[in-house]
Amino acid sequence: MVAHSTKPRFGTLLTAMVTPFTDEGAVDLDAAQKLAAHLVDGGNDGLVVTGTTGETPTLTDDENVAMFKAVMEAVGDRAAVIAGTGTNDTAHSINLSRRAQEVGVDGILLVTPYYNKPSQAGVRAHIEAIADATDVPVMLYDIPGRTGIPMETDTIVALSQHERIIALKDAKGNLLETTKVIARTDLDVYSGDDGMTLPLMAIGGKGVVSVTAHVAAPQYRALVDAALAGDFETARRLHFELDPVQRALMTHIQGAIAAKQVLHWQSVLPNSVVRLPLVQPTAEELNPVKADLVEAGWEI
Repeated sequence: MVAHSTKPRFGTLLTAMVTPFTDEGAVDLDAAQKLAAHLVDGGNDGLVVTGTTGETPTLTDDENVAMFKAVMEAVGDRAAVIAGTGTNDTAHSINLSRRAQEVGVDGILLVTPYYNKPSQAGVRAHIEAIADATDVPVMLYDIPGRTGIPMETDTIVALSQHERIIALKDAKGNLLETTKVIARTDLDVYSGDDGMTLPLMAIGGKGVVSVTAHVAAPQYRALVDAALAGDFETARRLHFELDPVQRALMTHIQGAIAAKQVLHWQSVLPNSVVRLPLVQPTAEELNPVKADLVEAGWEI
């Protein structure tokens, strides 16, 4: 087995931040900075900016870069800032990654190329081309449910040999394959599925890149710390306590929509505006979200 570092460069609790918008639909950088500070105050030691939950497919490159700058200014001295710069266009991803590097981000998140379904050789070439084009550490993102293809274990192992590829956000939902990755690489592996945080950490994962931590960061901080300390009795208790909150945010409506809605209910965000093709949920769609939060002991 490969020896693993004890202090992940990107931290152990990262929230995949939503991108706040004004009532008119513009990127709200002031709200983004306040949200970033709120999340770090709650226990996050890393943030992913303009990933999928940040509605990056609907953002212009200038809006992406403005978000990188805003979050760096707000919390860059207190938490790692990871820029979501991966797309299914290699040249575009390289350009955006270089712009992220100019801002001074701590890392970039590169998702498996989506929609065009390249071979595994193409996946590897795409990611290596981006990693070669910058000096920024890389977190891979494997989420076949969104991209249409997996990042196969052999591909991940090969990519782990690149000096700048240091981490993996794992949303594959296959602990057998994740076990192979942890055993065969020195990557810092993070759960990319909130509900899999404890199981993945039990086999050697370093933490989580979470959506639900938008609204429950202290509980995730405690769960991650307990798991890292080997206190699985405490970690299991927190895992079960968080289950209805995770269901509220991740199983009824799209994650960015749900996160923004609950953040608005918590008065952390001034609104819950999303961009097309996402739309506001109906009252009926929100009923099961509220029911799960009430089950968790929240007042809604």
